Amino acid sequence: MRKWGAVALAATLGGCVTNTETVQFRSSNPNQQAMMRDGQPALVSRQKSSIVLVRPASRQLQANGRPVFIVGINNFGKAPVEFRVGQVDVSQRVGEQDYPMQVVTYEMLAQEEKNRQVAAAILVGVAGAANAYSASRAGYGTYTTPRGGQGTFYSPTAAAIAQNNAAAQNEAMFAATVERGQQNMAQLEQAVIKDNTLLPGEWYGGQLHLSPPTTPPSGNQKAYSIVIQVGADRHVIEVAQAPAAT
Repeated sequence: MRKWGAVALAATLGGCVTNTETVQFRSSNPNQQAMMRDGQPALVSRQKSSIVLVRPASRQLQANGRPVFIVGINNFGKAPVEFRVGQVDVSQRVGEQDYPMQVVTYEMLAQEEKNRQVAAAILVGVAGAANAYSASRAGYGTYTTPRGGQGTFYSPTAAAIAQNNAAAQNEAMFAATVERGQQNMAQLEQAVIKDNTLLPGEWYGGQLHLSPPTTPPSGNQKAYSIVIQVGADRHVIEVAQAPAAT
């Protein structure tokens, strides 16, 4: 009975393990306000001439994955201001030490996508070669005579049909791979935040991708700061990331 109780307890505890995490924002000064927008946590930070809105890109983040945030920036000043991705500074607080977290830029994401496309093209090429080889052997067969003898034959018609089918399948695989790659690149171009000059009254924003924070030895909550520079304004966004409740 004790063994069955231990098994049941292990199964129950195992069911509580989650691979997703959620984030919460903490207002670090009177010019900030943490809030909920459409069921998601968000933070509004106001400085002398700009407003920054931040929220997670999805309701839950993948544990040990890259956090992705939606950042919106408004220039309500009377002069253009510069936003540079290279000036976004992210650091994680572990105990008494701060550790940098990398901002994954559009250029890095685009290069990763190009590498993925090369790997996908290689796999499709291997699959296409296998299809072509199988089709080249499709015309061959064996037969058995009434007396039990065996022989081989070749059917040009069967071979031609198999080769045409293989060619169509290979063409469809290559076309789908190219189209998927083009869609992914277009999505990155449209979604990821980049350097931008904001004119007076203009809004600009996009996805901000970060390297995964490490799990501190003292617990599961990961605390890090995102510093967004907009012209002379400095917005400090305090983030707490922890396993999602089950």
